This record gives sequence, structure tokens and C-alpha cells, in this order.
Amino acid sequence: NPNDDVKVQPGLLKVTANIVFGYATCVDAKAYEVNREDVANGIFINFLKQRVCENEKVTIMLDRVAEDMGRCAIARGRQALELRSNLSERRSLTDQIQATDRSASSSARNLQWAVAHVLPESCFLQFDCGVKVQLGFAAEFSNVMVIYTRILQKPREIVSCSAQLTDFPADVDVDLKQSNQETLLEAGSLLLIKEELRCPDVPSLYTRIHSLQRLRRELTFTVCLHYTYANMDEEVEEKQPVTVGKPLVSKLNLYEPRTPRTCSASSFTSVSSSFVEEFPSVSPTSNTWPYYVESSNIDSLTSSRSANVPEECDSPDLYDAPPSPVSSKSWPHGQMNDANYRFSDMSNFNSY
Repeated sequence: NPNDDVKVQPGLLKVTANIVFGYATCVDAKAYEVNREDVANGIFINFLKQRVCENEKVTIMLDRVAEDMGRCAIARGRQALELRSNLSERRSLTDQIQATDRSASSSARNLQWAVAHVLPESCFLQFDCGVKVQLGFAAEFSNVMVIYTRILQKPREIVSCSAQLTDFPADVDVDLKQSNQETLLEAGSLLLIKEELRCPDVPSLYTRIHSLQRLRRELTFTVCLHYTYANMDEEVEEKQPVTVGKPLVSKLNLYEPRTPRTCSASSFTSVSSSFVEEFPSVSPTSNTWPYYVESSNIDSLTSSRSANVPEECDSPDLYDAPPSPVSSKSWPHGQMNDANYRFSDMSNFNSY
């Protein structure tokens, strides 16, 4: 270790009094998981998810989780939450973020976070045979999206029909064996719950798309409608191409080379300024975002950049380097509190 010879000279440590530890289990106990068709969580996480959004002090919220676990027949006598805290103020997980450092780099990170969680709006397709199909979208992670299709209307003479998705671009990953499935679990999704959808009783087909950070162009695919008439044995097929723009993290164009950390300050300014100019303003209620300009506009910068092709990761930690600072052109931090961007939540399902 190159730091073995470094002598650490500790100084006075600042007492922050803002640390809370909530352990799923305690000493000499075990932590159990619940495995059902629609959920795969530890018992602690299962109860925590039910109370994590309560407007209560964190320690009070965790105390209630511990009480819930104590009433659970599976956990009673086997698993108990352990809580440690030095919290001296009333802090809740629902507190508004108060940015004391309104630096350009902080605003740039907020902007990137908002851009990486914007989903396409739900849309409707009308086919020549009279069938009306709805497309809906949900986010598992910023680089993993689920698309579902629903048959909303069909003529009486059509006895059966289904809308399936095909022809995805090669940049993204789609498991053909798990596409167009009747349940989210069969589609490979463990985080999204069908019962929290609007109109969950309407039959749907689900397709899971990941590696969105590799998407170089707008996401395009084909909706294939398969249907059968009452007086016919053969199945009829209709197709419609669909373009939904660049969803979620694909808007950040992470596949492009980025400026190395040792570059000059002028390079940082030029790159980040163009980033913000392409996203001048966003309405808090908007579900759409202006897309990046073509990569040809930044060809002059590629000679000083290194390749950046991130691997697929079901994790929000997509950025291995801090964003470039932006000078006097950052998105106002106040708008972040107004914009209702939620991540991996059922509100991400854009449906009617």
C-alpha cells in the first residue's frame, strides 16, 4: 500500500449528531426473507417500505418498523430490528433538500438527476382493424425500463388479439425469452408491482429493456398486433412503428467520450455550458425533455476525451466522475423541489 508510510495526524472531530443506524437484525439473531411470486424482500425492508415516506423523525419511523416486525408471526422470536442513533434534531426522510452550496457543479448534478428520470408519456395506437392499443412506461432504474401494452378497444367480430413489441435497436438489451410476458415477474421485473398500476385487471403484456445508457439514437420499436376473426382460422397481423424519444438516462449520452479529470478549466466550461444550453428550461409538470443535439456538434472535443462505455448495472451509481461545473448557466435549484421526479415508483407508470 503506497500510504503505509503516511502518518495520520488526527485533529478535533466535529460532532454532527445526525447519524442513524437501522440494522435488519440484532446480535445472535438472523435476517429472513419473504419469497413470493410478486415480492422478494427481506422482512425488515418489507416493513420499512410501508413507513419510509412518513413525515416523522427517522428514529420514530424506525421504532414503528420495529413494532410492526414484532407483530409479524414469522419474525417474532427470530428477528428484531436494532436501532442506533445520535440524532439531535428532528430529521425526516421527507424533509426538503436545502442546498447551502448553490455551486455550478451542484446544479449540474441536480439537472442530470432530473434528466435521467424522465419517462416517455403513455400513448395510444389505432389500427386499421379497429383495435386501440395503449403503450405505458415504467422505470426500474434509470437505465432499465418496462413497456407494457394493453388492448383498450376491439370490434366484436375479433375474438382474440394481442399487441407485442419487436425490432428494438441493437444498442439496448432485450431478453427475447422474457419479452411480451403476461406478468412482470415473467418479464424479469422484481421491483414493479402490478397491483399498484391503474386498472391492474386489464390484461397487459410486459417487456423489460435495459442498458439504456448505451442508446445512441431515439428508441424505436414495432408494435405487432395479432388478431383473429370469428369466421377465420388464420391469424392476421398488423404492424406500426413507434418512436418514443430518448428515455431516462439515455438523454445524457453517456456513451460519448468525456473530458478526463486532468483537463483544463476551459475545457470543462465549454463542455458543461453546451450541456445546459441544450436544456434551457423545464416546466415542473412536464414529462418531456428537449433532447441533446447531434454528436457532430462536439466532434472537436473528441480528440481530448477518453472512451466511456458503461456496462449494464442495476444500480443508480452510473457516474464514476463528478459532472462538469457550469458557469452562470445552471438550472435553478428551487425548481428541483417543484418537479415531481420519482424513481422506481409506481407513479412512473404513465397511464390513463
